[in-house]
Amino acid sequence: MRPKQEKTFFGHPRALATLFGTEMWERFSWYGLRAILATFMAASPAQQGLGLPDETAQAVVGVYGALIYLVALPGGWIADRILGARRSVFLGGCLILLGHVSMAVPVTSPLFIWLGLLLIISGTGLLKPNMSVMVGRLYPAEDDGRRDAGFSLFYLSINLGAFFAPIVVGWLADGDRWHLAFSAAAVGMALGLVQYVRGGRGLRAIGEPPAHVEHGKLGRLVALGVGAPAIALAAWAATGTLTIDRLTVAITVVIVLVTVGYFAYIMLGSHDLTEDERIRMKAYIWLFAAASIFWMIYDLAPSKLLFFARDHTDLTLFGIGITPATTQAFNPLFIIIFVPVFAALWVRLGTRVSTPQKFAFALVMIGVSFVVMAVAAALAGNGRVSVWWLVLVYLIQVFGELSLSPVGLSVTTKLAPEAFKSQMLGVWFIAFSVGDAIGGQTGRLGRVLSDPAYYLVLASMAVVAGLALFMFTRQLRAMMAEHHEPAMR
Repeated sequence: MRPKQEKTFFGHPRALATLFGTEMWERFSWYGLRAILATFMAASPAQQGLGLPDETAQAVVGVYGALIYLVALPGGWIADRILGARRSVFLGGCLILLGHVSMAVPVTSPLFIWLGLLLIISGTGLLKPNMSVMVGRLYPAEDDGRRDAGFSLFYLSINLGAFFAPIVVGWLADGDRWHLAFSAAAVGMALGLVQYVRGGRGLRAIGEPPAHVEHGKLGRLVALGVGAPAIALAAWAATGTLTIDRLTVAITVVIVLVTVGYFAYIMLGSHDLTEDERIRMKAYIWLFAAASIFWMIYDLAPSKLLFFARDHTDLTLFGIGITPATTQAFNPLFIIIFVPVFAALWVRLGTRVSTPQKFAFALVMIGVSFVVMAVAAALAGNGRVSVWWLVLVYLIQVFGELSLSPVGLSVTTKLAPEAFKSQMLGVWFIAFSVGDAIGGQTGRLGRVLSDPAYYLVLASMAVVAGLALFMFTRQLRAMMAEHHEPAMR
């Protein structure tokens, strides 16, 4: 008898199908909520919304996204030291599901909304970083080629969920059916959990808890992580000065201070860093700042650009009416189309294009996209503009993202000092957190600037930063010890 051939998933371990489906549905729930959250918060109580000013809704969405990335650090630590990746993903998925269910409760009190967001933040911190860890562990250490291909498939699952979610959830939310739309996000996460549990056997020993676990440590961590902020908020509320706006500002300040403090800790402490490691870290700080500026603008899509779609755009595409949320599907569609193009381009160019140059190009692209937004906003003063303006904006932004995002983790690993190798991967995600938090606060500029001026101010910041990186590419490349070599033909 012939040995039974093991089932595969497009030539990859069958377990990748489990992780692919889980991630796709989790991203469906995440991007579905993200596509309507700002407009829900800004909708009046008569429209079943929270009635927040647009700038406040933008700030909330900004710190929500920022905290999602920030809690990935403790989420990864909990998996490594206590729960293991598999249990962390399952617990995280359950918390996300409960969060969406809380938001789906059709009551007028905002309590269930805030509770739902907190649960989703906590759950995503456990699920998101550990899914990638398990994908990597499906392959032998020496099988780099198949691992890279596996991550490409995994990346596709993210963008499939991100593409379909705004269309489906946006359609359900149309007509102020917000809680029905939140239910769709809950169903998405539930389907992801079902897929994860059913395919659990295929994961075998991948993501199991560590051999030595200090019992009670998780409880103490949860008590500290939940108790300390709760006590601080209660004390602030007791003063009668706590507002949503002030809370978003406080969270933004804390995120920035934590980031500055962490880099100061690395650079000013001894940690047995060599002189070369310190020089490379100085170069990395500049790249980190560039990435933060990029995400500050890029992640205004689910707030400022969504409001533009709602208020100033003729929402018809090829003669078919679409919802404001559907415009959030343009970005993942372009990513799916252009990922293979850019992957081939970077291989073709080799080291003739350096990391600083890729970051600089990304900043210029994100800046140019907001110059286009400034033109669209100026034209919108005379009435609604075509949705194709937003299509063009998202297309330009994707060119920037594919120049910065794929190389971000790679350069982080390359420049990390030996003493901080594992921690530095999480630091890269703090750039997202800083950018999202600050970007959320930029909505307050609308008090003193017109919309075209707002877009031009942010565009100028990005373009100036990009040109500065271009000017200092040679110095940064020397600091990074990144040498020019001719590309392979």
